[in-house]
Amino acid sequence: MSAVIRAENLSKHYRLGVIDRRMLYQELQSWWARVRGHEDPNAPIFQRHARVENGTCWALQDVSFEVGQGEVVGIIGGNGAGKSTLLKILSEITPPSSGRALMQGRVASLLEVGTGFHPELTGRDNVFLNGAIMGMTRRDVSQRFDEIAAFSGVEDYLDTPVKRYSSGMRVRLGFAVAAHLEPEILIIDEVLAVGDAAFQQKCLGKLGEVARAGRTVLFVSHNLSSVENLCQRGIVLKGGLLAFDGTQTAAIAHYLDSIGASGVSLRDRTDRTGSGELRVTAIEMRDMDGRSTRTLFAGQDVDIHVQFENPQRRQFRELGVQLTVKTQLEAPVFTQSNRLHRVDFSEPPARGSFVCRLSRLPLPVSAFRISFIVTAQLGSADLIIDAMEHAFDFEVASGDFFGIGKIPKISQGVCFVPAQWRLDAGADVYPAPAAVPV
Repeated sequence: MSAVIRAENLSKHYRLGVIDRRMLYQELQSWWARVRGHEDPNAPIFQRHARVENGTCWALQDVSFEVGQGEVVGIIGGNGAGKSTLLKILSEITPPSSGRALMQGRVASLLEVGTGFHPELTGRDNVFLNGAIMGMTRRDVSQRFDEIAAFSGVEDYLDTPVKRYSSGMRVRLGFAVAAHLEPEILIIDEVLAVGDAAFQQKCLGKLGEVARAGRTVLFVSHNLSSVENLCQRGIVLKGGLLAFDGTQTAAIAHYLDSIGASGVSLRDRTDRTGSGELRVTAIEMRDMDGRSTRTLFAGQDVDIHVQFENPQRRQFRELGVQLTVKTQLEAPVFTQSNRLHRVDFSEPPARGSFVCRLSRLPLPVSAFRISFIVTAQLGSADLIIDAMEHAFDFEVASGDFFGIGKIPKISQGVCFVPAQWRLDAGADVYPAPAAVPV
């Protein structure tokens, strides 16, 4: 498989609070050095092209990888890991401080809302402008124009200047253009999160079609389920460094392990937010016999104990404790809160537990995570007291959720839902709905 993307020791630095004022001849000298190959790619980063000074932030450091034709690669990492900077360098929006990126083929990028659009031109004009930038003729774009318009869902506004579009409309048109003008390389950042859920699913389906057509896709997303389903390979960035490069499943596992806190008690973890007046110190799951466990059965009753300390014995207005259960791929499954049941926690003691009972645990066999957020009302807004992602991991084993004496053979879905079934005889035609009085 031939490489269509090659990143060689890519690095990018910014000087915090300083505008780069290098003279033109300095830029020319750096460019000429790269052309003549005088920069030693094996030299330490501080000896190449840019000088490290106090206040310098390295967004990328010595990132190298290759992507073959037809590969679909997901790039994942936390905020500030360097994902967007990497895509901007590959899209030639910003130059690297050192190293180089080689791209073979037409590149279409969707990195930020409105990228590549001229705000004064209409949506129609911008479609043809983007095609011209990609080296396509007006006739080529015309042949695909109706398909682009239909996919975007903004047909009625194509003759309106883009500056009057909402952010969602710009994303819709931008993705439609990028996906339908048949680039050899398609680069997509988290910008798709701006669109509504239905359009996101539509985009992911189209990306799947693009991938199956043999085109190369780089995809940045915090939605790990999308990375798992769409990509064959994953690259993990952490602090500007390439931390992992392998299959998408292994990359996701590496990323989740890197942000986990195994071996560190909840009391000592520092990856939390909030004012800290009340602090969650531990989370524990107990069965109905009071035994602590991390392995549960579908359909089992379980108590979640959220232990806390309130050393100043503070009282809070409308204290809310919210628990969110997610899959290991960060997909939310359900949320519970004492506020949903009008249970008052406004006068917590110096030490205690908030207890949430889950009746008939509705989860299938898998591994799950719990995140929490504790809030209190301050005026008309909620003040975060304590909050943490990935606070507690647990597993669910097979169980007789429906009470039928055997384990249900269900392979799809993220939860079990109780229901009632019946058979109606002779109702082969649905009755017309009753007239609503005006």
